[in-house]
Parts: sequence; C-alpha cells; structure tokens
Amino acid sequence: MSQWLGNVFIVHQLDKRISWIETPVKRAVIGIISLIIYSFTAFVLVQILVFLILEGSLPDNFGIGAINSSKIAIIISFSIAFVFTSIGFLESWQVSNLEAEKLKAQMMTYKYESLRNQLNPHFLFNNFNVLSDLVYKDQELAVKFISQMSDLYRYVIDSGDKEVISLAEELSFLESYIFLLKTRFEKNLDISLKLEAADDDLIVPMALQLLIENAVKHNEVSSAKPLIVEITRKDDYILVVNNLQQKSVRNNSTKTGLRNITQRYAFLTDKKIDVKLIKNRFEVLLPILKSAE
Repeated sequence: MSQWLGNVFIVHQLDKRISWIETPVKRAVIGIISLIIYSFTAFVLVQILVFLILEGSLPDNFGIGAINSSKIAIIISFSIAFVFTSIGFLESWQVSNLEAEKLKAQMMTYKYESLRNQLNPHFLFNNFNVLSDLVYKDQELAVKFISQMSDLYRYVIDSGDKEVISLAEELSFLESYIFLLKTRFEKNLDISLKLEAADDDLIVPMALQLLIENAVKHNEVSSAKPLIVEITRKDDYILVVNNLQQKSVRNNSTKTGLRNITQRYAFLTDKKIDVKLIKNRFEVLLPILKSAE
C-alpha cells in the first residue's frame, strides 16, 4: 500500500511540473530515478518497522540481511517505476492525440467559416451589379474588373485548405480585392497599402481582406464621409487602421470575422491579435508569422 500510494503521489506531482509532451526524456529520467529512490527507501523502512513491531528490535545481522534484500528491493523498485512511467506516458500520449484531433476539427471549422465568408453572396451580388454598369459605360474597365474578380476567387479557392500563406501572395490578392471595392465606391473609399513582404513572411489567408470587409461593412462610405483605411507594417505586425464613422443604421455585428482570424492565429502562434478602439479610429495589429515558426 505504501508503495502504491507513494508512487501515485510522486507521479501526480511530476505531471504537474514536467510535461510528457514538451520534455518526454527529462520526464522519464526524473520519474524513474524518483520512483526507484522512493520505492527502495519505502521497502527498507517497511522491513525495519516489521522487525520493530514483531521483534521489538532489529536483529544483529539486519545490516547483512538488508544488503542481501536490497537486490530484491532494487528489482521491485525498478519494476514499479517502469510500470508507473509507462502508464503516465501512455495517458499523456492519448490526451495529446485527443487534443490534436480536437484542434484539427476546430481548425477545419474555422477554415470552412472563412471560405464561406469570403464567398459571401452579397459580395458577389454587388460585384455583378458593378460589372453590369461597367459593361455599358466602360468596356475596357469591365474587362479588367472581370480579370481581377477571377484572380480573387481563384485565390480564395486555392488558399482554402492552407493554414498560412506567404505575405507576398496575400498582398497580391489584396490588390485585386481593393480594386473591386474602389471600382464600386470610387472616391468614397481610400485604401492605402504601404508595406513590403520579406521572403519568410507568412500570414493567415484572407485575414487582411476580412479586416477591410469589416471596415466597409460597419462604417459609412459616402462622398460626405469617405472611409479611409491604412495598412502599414509595424515591426513584425501589420497595422490596419480605419476612421470610425459607424452607420446610422447599425448592422447586427456578431464579430465573426475577428473571432475567426483570432482563432486561426491561436492554432499557429502565441502572438496575440491586438484590437483597439481609440476615439475616432479602429486599429488592429495582426502578427506576421515566419516560415521557421
């Protein structure tokens, strides 16, 4: 009983302090050594207590007997340590696998939500409305509009199953998206894209597009109140800022877009997305990931 309870206590304490997943070798070595020391000590102490209770004192040859029995104690101790260490590793491995599968399922959900949001029928409907006007007014611009819309939706489909994508590709896609919006809103929308991408810069697909879409969705865009969106780089972050001029009839915001981006980043990095509302400005700091991460 002392062996069992003591070893269970040691295992629980070690599990709290040393992770099987992060440092398995360290956890195994410290666990085996700790369990062997405890098991051997407990074995010897139990022998001493048995003699003291039954005989009233230790026999003269107790030292020799203890040395001889220590071989058995070591074997028992190692066996106990091996069993407990194996059980601990298998339990942690099972938990890790379950968590990994859960994260995969959640990631697929957020990817699906992202893809569904990008293929928003309202966005497609608005683009076709713009295109129908351009066909009669400016055929050359209409051809360019179709080309940009084609590039945009090709990117949406191609990046739908990717967790990250190069920042350069995202910016190229964003230029197509901005072109469609500015063709629709003309001078009422001013989007400034001022950042360069390094070769190892990565980003969650369509994250920037979602932020621009949110700005257009929740703010007035008119000649009286033009919407201004600025996208710049701030160290290893992308800063997206827009002037705040909320619509008089507000949309029922579920914050799905921001939540989607935040959750997708949470699967990939410890860096946090920073959202700030400062007077008449809405700011979002989006982490730039690196290919080595």
